[in-house]
Amino acid sequence: MVNDTITNGDVGDTAQSPFEQALAAYQKGGSAEELLPAFLDIVRSSPHHGPAWTCLCWLQLLTSHPLSALKSGRTAVRLSPQDPQARLNLSLAMLETDTKGVREQIQKIRKVLTMAPELGEELEQSIVDGLERREDWQALRKVKTWLFPSLDR
Repeated sequence: MVNDTITNGDVGDTAQSPFEQALAAYQKGGSAEELLPAFLDIVRSSPHHGPAWTCLCWLQLLTSHPLSALKSGRTAVRLSPQDPQARLNLSLAMLETDTKGVREQIQKIRKVLTMAPELGEELEQSIVDGLERREDWQALRKVKTWLFPSLDR
């Protein structure tokens, strides 16, 4: 999942947006099944919120809804084309639905990571999280090997 946050107005405002609340719940170990409705509501109310679409796609992948994830992933990439997590999620949805174009997405992720290597650590953490939550996730294992062969120990 992504770690993007959106602000709620004033600098001193401590209230969290629904996105921030749902993301925090996920990071505290909330299940994908429980959080899926929250992210669906978020993208309905904020259809141009790229990070929310990225998270929705991830949750749909975790809950084995690859066709829905493919649609969400395409929207996430359209809204946030430089976000490697959005492209990772789209790649996974494409693999799971036998949709062409995975190689192009992987190449774009590599290009972004070359220009911003610090984002690689976030992607690695996301992959580890995904495999902890869904141990049988073969598409994620394949993408992990392509992007981070050193993680295969």
